[in-house]
Amino acid sequence: MPRNGRLHVAGVGRDTFDASLASLRTRGHLVLFGAASGAVPPFDPIRLAQGGSLTLIRPSLGHFIADRSELLRRAADVLELVRTKALETTVTTRYPLAEVAQAHRDLEARRTTGKLLVIP
Repeated sequence: MPRNGRLHVAGVGRDTFDASLASLRTRGHLVLFGAASGAVPPFDPIRLAQGGSLTLIRPSLGHFIADRSELLRRAADVLELVRTKALETTVTTRYPLAEVAQAHRDLEARRTTGKLLVIP
């Protein structure tokens, strides 16, 4: 994988961690937020220096939403980005409300990618 990214957001965990870290260029940032393939095993932090002064962060949503007012403010910020198309969202699958159970089965079986939409 070429080392060309300054920012890589990884939600898979163990299976993609090494490749994600290797994809960063000097002073790149890896944001690890999920572990669908399992937890990332312990690693030597010297790898961050060897990769070019890289940074790794493992944020948790709860630390960014301390109370309801912060939740509302951050939600409004995100919705404004969607409204102005600065943040693009792509719905890959739509389910009528009558098929919401199938939507859950598909999610649980990992048969989906992207955003799912349940239509009332």
